[in-house]
Amino acid sequence: MIKINNEIIIDEQEIIEKFARSSGPGGQHVNKVSTKVELRFNLKNNKNLPENVKNKLSTLSGKKINNKGEIILKAEKYSSQFKNRELAREKLKKLILKSLEKEHERLITKPNKKIKIKRMKKKINRSNLKVMRKKIKF
Repeated sequence: MIKINNEIIIDEQEIIEKFARSSGPGGQHVNKVSTKVELRFNLKNNKNLPENVKNKLSTLSGKKINNKGEIILKAEKYSSQFKNRELAREKLKKLILKSLEKEHERLITKPNKKIKIKRMKKKINRSNLKVMRKKIKF
């Protein structure tokens, strides 16, 4: 069981972990041991997450989600399989917690008079500069 918060708990059976050889330098040890972790979490078949959280999670995950509705997270930072497993699970937990956060509503404001005047002066100066670049007609 992975505890996300007081209300949401993810069962270990909903997570599929695959191990592979990690890329990058590291000598002979890297060539022998599968330390890279590829964590797959099936979002569509999950029953613990509310629908609005699932929708937000699918948009937040971006390229990490495939056509089957699985979120795929990779971890190969450490040379230990155990640490990489923990890192991948922590990534999943952070992603779910981020999807639980409520978006702040933007207060609609309008620019003040001084900023409007400054913008217009910049536009006029830029226009004058472009006029000066034109060829002179006879």
